[in-house]
Amino acid sequence: MRSPGRRPEDALDGSVLAPLWLDTPARPAPRPPLRGRVDVDLLVVGGGFTGLWTALRALERDPGTSVLLVEADRIAEHATGRNGGFCEATLTHGEHNGRTRWPAEYDRLHRLGLENLDGIEATVARHGIDCGFARGGALAVATRPHEVPLLEPDLPGFLDRDAVRALVDSPTYLAGRLSPDDCAVLDPARLAWGLADAAEGLGATIAEHTRLTGLRRRGAGIEATTSQGTVHARRVVLATNVFPGPVRRVRWSVVPVFDYVLATEPLTEEQLAALRWDPAIGVADSGNQFHYYRVTPDRRILWGGYDAVYHYGRAMDGDRYDRRETFETLARNFAATFPQLDGIRFTHRWSGVIDTSTRFCAFFGTAKRGRVAYAAGFTGLGVGASRFAADVLLDLVGGHETERTALEMVRQRPVPFPPEPVAWLGIQATRRAMAREDATGRRGPWLRTLDRLGLGFDS
Repeated sequence: MRSPGRRPEDALDGSVLAPLWLDTPARPAPRPPLRGRVDVDLLVVGGGFTGLWTALRALERDPGTSVLLVEADRIAEHATGRNGGFCEATLTHGEHNGRTRWPAEYDRLHRLGLENLDGIEATVARHGIDCGFARGGALAVATRPHEVPLLEPDLPGFLDRDAVRALVDSPTYLAGRLSPDDCAVLDPARLAWGLADAAEGLGATIAEHTRLTGLRRRGAGIEATTSQGTVHARRVVLATNVFPGPVRRVRWSVVPVFDYVLATEPLTEEQLAALRWDPAIGVADSGNQFHYYRVTPDRRILWGGYDAVYHYGRAMDGDRYDRRETFETLARNFAATFPQLDGIRFTHRWSGVIDTSTRFCAFFGTAKRGRVAYAAGFTGLGVGASRFAADVLLDLVGGHETERTALEMVRQRPVPFPPEPVAWLGIQATRRAMAREDATGRRGPWLRTLDRLGLGFDS
């Protein structure tokens, strides 16, 4: 029972606006920026997961390659260091989305996704990356009666109310489904820092605070200008995701969606035991406006999601990162989910920007006559899918025909988002329709129309 006179929002008092993962003395000092001119085989632009995996995989696949990675800010500063640390096997934002869009190749995509997650686990072990990697699976929970059928009660693995509460104890749970092999939890910033160290150990050069300012074909390669230098590269991979890059057609294919996150103070052993929660298991509820949550290696509960916010004009300026009304909503929903933790406080609050595409998963392409390759649009599931994307990008920029490049999912492009004000109006209408479906269980005419057109909005 809640303490008299105390509101759930009061648990935010004293919290700092900083990503938990980056608020640590273990964060490496930034590497020096690029100065002068360099010549390399491969230039990678972007120091998030996609760029880091590309640099590492390039050297694992061809140890003689000279690789330079440039990052405009710091390694893991943006989405890579601000997510919940769920590393999922899916490449298609879940089975339903994958089967709906690519029914003929979904089984192959599912296999490739599991192999990709195996590859991440093997890389963490091989390079000794201390990122708290724990592969306990993902638990989906129903908190409204109409969500229970979505968990397929007639199939093996379904958990009724008592069974799901035996795994994680919340009075809001009505049913659940545990997918034991499809997800790991980890510290995403430490994974990124470990990937950077591993890539450098194989010969890569990484320059932080180095912004790409121009890209053009020059001779048999590409000339890239940066804030303080010039790079001549045989091939270039663009891994800037939500941030605008030099390929204009990518800009219309993603919109920036803000995702907000809280982290509690560390739980005592008794509090954690009362929840019956194995910290290797990540949890998400089943609504359109869904929460994702997990136990961190130091026994905090990370609690995020629900309010996916798009700002008019694709705005990403700094004052959008602290949204009091969203943090208060998260705090209230946390209190309803875990009333037995009354009195616990949140120490951190933060947000990050998700590169959302209309098909809910990454897309790929090339430019400059195949000398440049890009990926974007991960829609919140880039922690795992970024490694697969790195291999696709290296295949594309190297001109290799592989099982990956033959995929319809790789060859297709998503429907772009419209310009303003249509984009903002459409996204707001979609958010309202999704909230109505969460409340009623009925998919209204607006969402059914988007389904027929193969369009959508998610985080």
